[in-house]
Amino acid sequence: MNKPVVLVAEELSEAGLAVLGADFEVRHTDGADRSQLLPALADVDALIVRSATQVDAEAIAAAPKLRVVARAGVGLDNVDVEAATKAGVMVVNAPTSNITSAAEHTVALILASARNVAQAHSALKSGEWKRSKYTGVELDEKVIGILGLGKIGQLVAQRLQPFGVELIAYDPYLQPARAAAMGVRLASLEEVLQQSDFITVHLPKSKETIGLIGDRELHMVKPTVRLINVARGGIIDENALYAALKEGRVAGAGIDVFAKEPCTDSPLFEFDQVVVTPHLGASTHEAQEKAGTQVARSVKLALAGEFVPDAVNVQGGAVAEDVKPGLPLTEKLGRIFTALAGEVATRLDVEVRGEIAAQDVRVLELAALKGVFTDVVEDAVTYVNAPLLAKDRGVVVELVTSAESPDWRNVVTVRGVLADGRTVSVSGTLSGPRQITKIVEVNGYAMEIEPTEHLAFFTYADRPGIVGIVGRLLGEQNVNIASMQVSRDVKGGKALIALTVDTAIPSDVVEQIAGEIGADSGRTVDLED
Repeated sequence: MNKPVVLVAEELSEAGLAVLGADFEVRHTDGADRSQLLPALADVDALIVRSATQVDAEAIAAAPKLRVVARAGVGLDNVDVEAATKAGVMVVNAPTSNITSAAEHTVALILASARNVAQAHSALKSGEWKRSKYTGVELDEKVIGILGLGKIGQLVAQRLQPFGVELIAYDPYLQPARAAAMGVRLASLEEVLQQSDFITVHLPKSKETIGLIGDRELHMVKPTVRLINVARGGIIDENALYAALKEGRVAGAGIDVFAKEPCTDSPLFEFDQVVVTPHLGASTHEAQEKAGTQVARSVKLALAGEFVPDAVNVQGGAVAEDVKPGLPLTEKLGRIFTALAGEVATRLDVEVRGEIAAQDVRVLELAALKGVFTDVVEDAVTYVNAPLLAKDRGVVVELVTSAESPDWRNVVTVRGVLADGRTVSVSGTLSGPRQITKIVEVNGYAMEIEPTEHLAFFTYADRPGIVGIVGRLLGEQNVNIASMQVSRDVKGGKALIALTVDTAIPSDVVEQIAGEIGADSGRTVDLED
């Protein structure tokens, strides 16, 4: 078998490459050079980048086999997540790889700004001994405002507490009790701006946060305040900060990130009281190694068909061990549903009942959608683009869970309402120690049948002789029956015959069987990959 191809477009740590090991064909290219990148994408299964490679719609279109894009870092500014999602490509990053490094760099800039470290260093190396000029301030008893109390903001708070500071924070998505447990008092943005002696930014870059600290906000601060940004460029308006520094409304700043990077010439550079670094927040050997190993593990999971916790364009989170066996089952149920329905439903319910319902089973909804659309669209369907396909087709999807399951320890049902109001359903379970997949219900008819590659279902009026007719017609076509079950609602009412066969049943034979037995419906399901 050919090994999956992983294209490494930028430098990746040796530890990251080691995680990939011998299971993959690893290739290298210069991702910043489009003339090299685009041809190299033609037959790759995974792409690993850092920040220099632009993974846009053009790059994704050049990679028809691409299944996962992995950025060895935290941000995704250089990856078109929307284009990847539409193409069914998973996007992953390393969200926790640099949090310690970023937090430590934040503290470094706070101290450097407080004690004029960089300026004094430069002056002394130039032969100037200026002790009085570079008199600084202590952190002890100062108020430090943290904008954004996420993972990095929390680490910063933790590291600053021994300095004897008062910590306040602005984070509209955090409960006050959670902040209090960390020794931080939550406040409004205005309060943080007005009360803080140091303000450090740890917010994601979004439409809401770009320019969050602008001219208006910088008129609220103390003239002794120092601003630190090791998050994302543009959250602090650089022009507004320049004006505030020029007018003496801000005492200093420590800036690691800029609105446009690389940045080698900025008006902020003219101020002696501004300490700058070239986006070094994640630049430690430890962070680079963590990023490499994290994305390499994610690539392995993605290419193995496993659920990837660090995927940014897939709903849900880590999959519990008890839930994982249900993924292929639920996907099969989705495919059987589509075959039985013969069209896309207007509403789809994914019901999960039994002990498993106590787990996080959101991923089963994705598995059902993947199955539902696998035989509907030409493009590859994945956990990534399946919800998008449902949305584009106006399908209302709901996940229903319940601990009650009278007949089975666990059971998953895919039930949908069609445009004409008909309801179609199929249920399945995993049976016994070997977790054997079984179909246990179709359109309300109880059964217990193991799905093979080829199945058929016929609904008809219950009467004698039907099994013989079906067997004869299939035998005449040399189609061997592997198993057959008949289920009915009441004696002499409606019945369903379910078959597993060794080869696909031709469509004209299906029509012939349906005609001879007077079937209300006859459907085949082919589950071949």
